[in-house]
Amino acid sequence: MHAPIHPKISTRQVFAIAGPAMVANLTTPLIGIVSTTAIGRLDDAAQLGGVAMASVIFDCLFWLFAFLRMSTLAFTAQAQGAGEPQEYAAILVRGFIVAGLIGAALIALQLPLAAITFQLMGGSEGVTRAAKTYFMIRIWSAPLELANYVILGWLVGQARANLALALQIVINLINMIATVLLVQAYGAGIAGAAIAAVLAETAGFVVGIVVAWRISQTGFAVPAATLFDRTKLMRMLAVNRDIMVRTAALIVVFLFFTAKGAREGDVTLAANSVLNNFLLVSAFFLDGLANAAQQLCGRAFGARDGRGFADSTRLVLLWGIGFALVVSVLFALFGPALIKLMTTSDDVRRYARDFLPFVVMAPLPGVFAFGFDGIYVGATWAREMRNLMLASLAIFLATWWALSAYGNTGLWIALIGFYVARGGLQGLRYPAMLRKTFATSPASPRP
Repeated sequence: MHAPIHPKISTRQVFAIAGPAMVANLTTPLIGIVSTTAIGRLDDAAQLGGVAMASVIFDCLFWLFAFLRMSTLAFTAQAQGAGEPQEYAAILVRGFIVAGLIGAALIALQLPLAAITFQLMGGSEGVTRAAKTYFMIRIWSAPLELANYVILGWLVGQARANLALALQIVINLINMIATVLLVQAYGAGIAGAAIAAVLAETAGFVVGIVVAWRISQTGFAVPAATLFDRTKLMRMLAVNRDIMVRTAALIVVFLFFTAKGAREGDVTLAANSVLNNFLLVSAFFLDGLANAAQQLCGRAFGARDGRGFADSTRLVLLWGIGFALVVSVLFALFGPALIKLMTTSDDVRRYARDFLPFVVMAPLPGVFAFGFDGIYVGATWAREMRNLMLASLAIFLATWWALSAYGNTGLWIALIGFYVARGGLQGLRYPAMLRKTFATSPASPRP
């Protein structure tokens, strides 16, 4: 075993990981824009609605299994910090096994899964038929897409964020090019958009495997005793379970927010959808910093470097606050113009402007929500993160219930309260977890 490393944490290290993650996040929405444009040019509202509905379903479905990327990133970073590069291959292969099992289960259960999901979505007959066509094809990409989560987490966990960015760009570019060709040039309709997603994930997996093989020091040959080490397997499964529950709670909040907004009427639903794009933009930057927190805190955790862990936390949160302030100012200055650009409805524009102050407020509490998520994942404090997320969900629902008479205003207050609760509860718990984790660390954290 190599001696643990205790490198000094710098701003350059933060942005070496956060920068590529931000760029990768910014490229992802292009897939939706290209798919919507390609299908939209067919002049078939049912197919356009179908791809929109199915895309939401897959976003939530695969988001539920984002623990594959997060836990792989954390365990790889911890192995790097502990000076155990020989553990990298075992982490990767374990991730592939879990991704393969989940992906196979999703394919096997596709019929009941589709029936239940589309019943809950409640779309028109034409939209549902189109969405089912997309669903039944794209579901075959599940093992590959989940395996790509593992590869991306594995690369970022080794601080190879540029390679992860390149792989993400490859997947997105192939998806966009294949969508245009299949939908427009070959007239494959919504099925073509689904096939494009499958082809992109397949190509991404092949490229990812080649990249992983080339940088792996030991190849993919892992002794069975190492691969199926009971202690490490049980720890991985426990962390994955807890992150999955945490993510499910997060999905509930945003689905609840959308559903309650829809009940307020079409104008409210449309205005909230416009404003959600603002939240998405701020999330791109904050999630990039969360990626940096996962890697740097994971590495410090593996090295038993309490001081490095505390310094990583401080840097990520300080830079997050800086980004949040800039984003909030930009939203305040240019929000009305952006709203006007995104919708032609005067009613929706007016209503969205009324609720713009909530979007301006959101990035600052978002810093602590996203930042501490990354810190907790890096340290694999998954059980605490799960429990605090469930508490935040309860606070969100209680706030909405107490303010439900105020309609959409109460809903937005509940959402901002949820951001505050997520970051606030984890922030309050953080000092105790830091002391507990690094109680025997030779490099104790600074106060």
